[in-house]
Amino acid sequence: LFFFVCFALPWQCFRALCCKGPPPPRPEYDLVCIGLSGSGKTSLLSQLCSESPENIVSTTGFSIKAVPFQNAILNVKELGGADNIRKYWSRYYQGSQGVIFVLDSASSEDDLETARNELHSALQHPQLCTLPFLILANHQDKPAARSVQEV
Repeated sequence: LFFFVCFALPWQCFRALCCKGPPPPRPEYDLVCIGLSGSGKTSLLSQLCSESPENIVSTTGFSIKAVPFQNAILNVKELGGADNIRKYWSRYYQGSQGVIFVLDSASSEDDLETARNELHSALQHPQLCTLPFLILANHQDKPAARSVQEV
């Protein structure tokens, strides 16, 4: 048998028993999303945010999206993957708590080699080397897609 003794006003007792109040805030995590142009970074984030896949345009600089999940919010900085932008990636690494590296598994051998070099640079960067990495081999639906072992 459980007894609740209330020394406050009756409405405060009722509220304490019946009202949970606002839900606790969800933790937020800051991630950086990198990869060569055309690898599918913008499409991935649009899909995670339940946005329409129509009218997706390559990111020329960077964009930030909040990706809500039931228990957390991911604040993802997507960095453009063009040659002239990649040299600035490291300026956006500070404060990141994880990395999403997207590669086009159906790309040419040259592009795959470039992606491999960029991935190795990111893995060795002092601000990223201790962080969790998700490496996403995108475009698996294309005929020229490589398997995980090939990538």
